[in-house]
Order: sequence, then C-alpha cells, then structure tokens
Amino acid sequence: MVIDSDVSFLADLESEAEVLLERHLESTKEWHPHTLVPWSRGRDFEDDYEWSPEESNVPAEVRSALFVNLLTEDNLPYYFRDIERMFGADGPWGEWVRRWTAEEGRHATVIRDYLTVTRSIDPVALERGRMAQMSGGEVPEPPTAADGMCYVALQELATRVSHRNTGKAIEPYDRVGYDIMRRVAIDENHHFLFYRDIAKAGFDRDPSQMVQALERQVTGFAMPGTGIPDFAAHSKEIANAGIYDFINHYESILEPVVLGYWGLAELEGLNGEGEAARERLMTFITKTGRVAARMKDRRAAKLAAEAELVASS
Repeated sequence: MVIDSDVSFLADLESEAEVLLERHLESTKEWHPHTLVPWSRGRDFEDDYEWSPEESNVPAEVRSALFVNLLTEDNLPYYFRDIERMFGADGPWGEWVRRWTAEEGRHATVIRDYLTVTRSIDPVALERGRMAQMSGGEVPEPPTAADGMCYVALQELATRVSHRNTGKAIEPYDRVGYDIMRRVAIDENHHFLFYRDIAKAGFDRDPSQMVQALERQVTGFAMPGTGIPDFAAHSKEIANAGIYDFINHYESILEPVVLGYWGLAELEGLNGEGEAARERLMTFITKTGRVAARMKDRRAAKLAAEAELVASS
C-alpha cells in the first residue's frame, strides 16, 4: 500500500506517468528469447556431470558479471513487491509496474537459457545461487516514492551499463552472448528513460522533497545484489574488469543524469532543507569525480605499462 504522504505526490504525477507509459509502449520492440539462444550448442547433462571452468570460453570476471546480472533478474518478484508498494497497483502506475516486471522476466529467461546451453557457468552453482537469493528475498527498500524514483532511475541506468559492458567483454569470445546482452541493455535503457523522466517531473513538482531523496539514494547507492552468494567477491571482479566501477558510476550516471539532465546545481525553489541537501550532495559528487579521475589515470598508466611490456618482449 502506498504510504499516505505519497498519495498526493503520485496523484500529481499520474498524468505524466501515463504519457511516459504510452511512450514506452510505442518505442519498445517485441522480441523473443528463443530466437537469440544458440540451441544447437546444447546437449544433455549426464547424471554424474560436474562443471569445469574449461567448458567456458569467457573469462572469470565475465562469468561473475553474468552470475550477478542473472540472479538480480531472478529476484524480480521482490522488486515488483517493493515498486508496487511505492507507486501503487492502480492506474498508469500499476500498469507500468506490471509491464516492467514482464519485460524484466524476459531478461532472466534469455540469460539463463544462454548460460545453460553454452555451459558458461556452473549450472549447479547458478541454481544454488538462485535458491539462496530468492529464499532471502532481499532488495533495496526506498522509504518514499521520491526515493524510489531516484533509486530506480540510477539503478536501471547502472544495470544498462553493466549489461552493455558485459556484452562487450563477451564479444571477442562469443558473438551470440554479445547480441543477447546488447538486447537486454536496450530494454534496460527504455526502463531508465521512464524512471529518469518521471523523476524529472517529480523535481518540477516538489524539488525540495526530490533533492533530499536524491541525496539519500546517491550517497547510499549500491548495485543490486544483496543476498547473492559471494557478492562482494563478484563485485570486485566486475569492477576490476571495468564492467561496472566507480568510473562508470560517475561518468555514466552522476555527471550526465544528476548534474546534467536533472540539473541539480540549477534547481530553483528549494526550501532550507532542500538547499542543505543539495550542498551536501554537490560536495559528495565533486569528491566522487576526483576519485574517479584518479582511478582512471591509474588504469591508463597500468594499461600503458602492460602494452610497453608486451612490445618489448
């Protein structure tokens, strides 16, 4: 049930949600998981089958990304529960939540089928991970609709970046995997656009509430994955590979969306609490940008040194 303090806020944004839902339905393309999966590469699993890393032609860090991406999609029922709690089950809000859920479920189908057919990941570990993830049912729980709009916009964009970069990392080893992750990333971008623009409408309606929510969500942001077995280790692998890291987070999310599209620094009409939240958030983002720049310089220096070593050998 939507909390009482959000009822009028969501009602004011309902017409915008309806427009964005119609835009989404008109701009998205129907596709079918079965047409992307390389079924001819599949074979039966014998009773005594035990997976070996040698069966996979993709690097360990890419397997980590695929593992986390899929188990996040598997946790969809709990995300649905929380988003419906924030936005409600009726009208365009409810229709959007159900449509979003259906499309995300398709992502889990195609990624799992691909991984099973190609044996890119240990199927036993994958199923045990799914059971652990869904038995726990842990997801971020933004406290208000404003928090939810900010969080899901950031999260959907982060997920798009992660899926797209996972696909790029697979491409040298398996073009089919690249095509699948690219297709999923396109969907995630459509989801991001809905949330980005409904949040923008929220900033126009109540900038102070939205900036305070944005501060909470930016400073506490973490990629989905709570409850996934060995999530910290997988996240480290993913970051080290540049699939999703601090640099991506600043350059692909904070800079273009929070500072750019939402125009945090230029927002007008803030009350005292909103202005204080903006000042704290601007300081946080500035520091994040400096850290990301240092990390980028170190990575470039490391790659240059490795290239020089290869050239001299």
